[in-house]
Amino acid sequence: MTQSIINSVIKPFKATAFHKGEFVELTEQDLLGKWSVVFFYPADFTFVCPTELGDMADHYEKLQAMGVEVYSVSTDKHFTHKAWHDTSDTINKIQFPMIGDPTGEISRNFGVLVEEDGVALRGTFVSNPEGEIKVAEIHDLGIGRSASELVRKIQAAQYVATHDGEVCPAKWQPGDETLAPSLDLVGKI
Repeated sequence: MTQSIINSVIKPFKATAFHKGEFVELTEQDLLGKWSVVFFYPADFTFVCPTELGDMADHYEKLQAMGVEVYSVSTDKHFTHKAWHDTSDTINKIQFPMIGDPTGEISRNFGVLVEEDGVALRGTFVSNPEGEIKVAEIHDLGIGRSASELVRKIQAAQYVATHDGEVCPAKWQPGDETLAPSLDLVGKI
């Protein structure tokens, strides 16, 4: 039986990232103490990937204001991330770390590595400050993601984390009513 990644703790890793013009070493410890998004994509210099990363870059300031750090990951090397950043106007907007995962270790840890192709599926994982995964979304290679929907999911995860006994219904937005599951609600929603 396969165990869900939800509520599991991010597995140990060590990697080099391209971040703000420099190469930096990162581990799973860097994701602790804040909400984090680990955003896997198949490869640099491709087609759907820059649209997703550009969308994430456009939402990065809002995510930072929410106390969230973003880490993009592909199986490319950090050198390739730098080259892409230097040659693409869209990728040049990125202010978050771009992690290189050439061995596939991180992608494998999150269950998104396509072994025969050596690339990651489009996986998005949100972890809380304790490193527990609270949101997991995996898309096939041809299906792009929406950063605005990710923002909403993080807002819901943060709300639930700070409001014991409350849950967020479908399409919940900050300020909307939540639910307090109880016997009284069974069959009435």
